[in-house]
Amino acid sequence: MEDIFCRIIKGEIPSTKIYEDDDVLAILDISQTTKGHTLVIPKLHYDNFLSCPQEVMHKVMDVAQRIGQAEISLLHARGVNILTNVNEAAGQSVMHFHVHVIPRYNGGEGFQITMKGQDTSGMDLPRLAMDISKAMKKE
Repeated sequence: MEDIFCRIIKGEIPSTKIYEDDDVLAILDISQTTKGHTLVIPKLHYDNFLSCPQEVMHKVMDVAQRIGQAEISLLHARGVNILTNVNEAAGQSVMHFHVHVIPRYNGGEGFQITMKGQDTSGMDLPRLAMDISKAMKKE
């Protein structure tokens, strides 16, 4: 079964387009967490950021950057969050790679990211860094 973004890309479900080219579609999020909340989506289906080829990911991020710049200048946003989630554990609800561009105005909007550090005294950070680095080289 196709996900909602594949159906939007095919024109089966209406959307409010901001940008479109051969590879990328950008639409206003129907939920509008903040005014101008935009989704940037590759037209070909990839489950998430980690499964997307670099060339396509770069095109998506280029469009996301340009939209963020436009939202700061046009909408007078004071900042933007550019984010993508990978898998349900990280909050991904549509299993089609997409990037959220969320303009921020005064910090009191309906979107918040909170990062709380954890106790790292039991972690061997140099070993962790070395293990991750080795895993990257295997790819």
